[in-house]
Amino acid sequence: MKVNEIGRRDSMAIEVFNRVEKKYFVRGDQMVKVLDEIEKHMTPDKFNKGRQTYSICNIYFDTEDDYLIRTSLAKPDYKEKLRLRTYGTPSKDEKAFLEIKKKVNRVVNKRRTTIGLQEAYRFVENGGKIALTDEMNPQVLKELAYMVQHYKLQPKVMIAYDRLAYFEKGNSDLRISFDTNIRSRRDHVKLEEGSYGVALLEPNIWLMEIKTASAMPLWLTKLLTEEKINQVSFSKYGTEYKKYMNNKNEREAIYA
Repeated sequence: MKVNEIGRRDSMAIEVFNRVEKKYFVRGDQMVKVLDEIEKHMTPDKFNKGRQTYSICNIYFDTEDDYLIRTSLAKPDYKEKLRLRTYGTPSKDEKAFLEIKKKVNRVVNKRRTTIGLQEAYRFVENGGKIALTDEMNPQVLKELAYMVQHYKLQPKVMIAYDRLAYFEKGNSDLRISFDTNIRSRRDHVKLEEGSYGVALLEPNIWLMEIKTASAMPLWLTKLLTEEKINQVSFSKYGTEYKKYMNNKNEREAIYA
């Protein structure tokens, strides 16, 4: 499903986020019960009508030697990443979000700006240099430019997935998303070339992320306990990188 029109959805238009994110795996056979309970308290994203998913496509940028993801996997108190995101597979002339995601201890801070897709590519290629347009957030662009220049970033991997998202009724602070069919590729790393890729998880597994700046409500805690859904440590980019390195080491061993 293509939902890449910038600004038509409040959750996409917000440029600064501060929240705690907790992750869980939910089996396919649990999803109906989990969603039935969640929908008593939360409102689905308007693009999830009938529990239909929409796709999110990302390019993750890193150094030539993958410093950012290697550092992240060491679980430091502070880590950061830079990615380019669209909702659905974009055309070449569509808009996107270029964003920095930082994590300090358990609190996630995300800052992003709207930017043309081709402008985003050139921004990284040119070391963070770009002509400002009205749609761009200049302060966020300064932070993005510093990160691009400091690390000499380059596009490394495309990661896409299909999402269901919910917002608590009367409390926009709480958000729950479910991602499935998480896939990646390291060739043809352009978002307009499609969302195809190699699966990162077993079929029929959903990654649930609970995002909030405050405590979880009791109904949600009870649901997790009853369904024996336990918190996990999981990173899409981190999982992709570990699989990539395992495959690389296996190939090198064969030809050694």
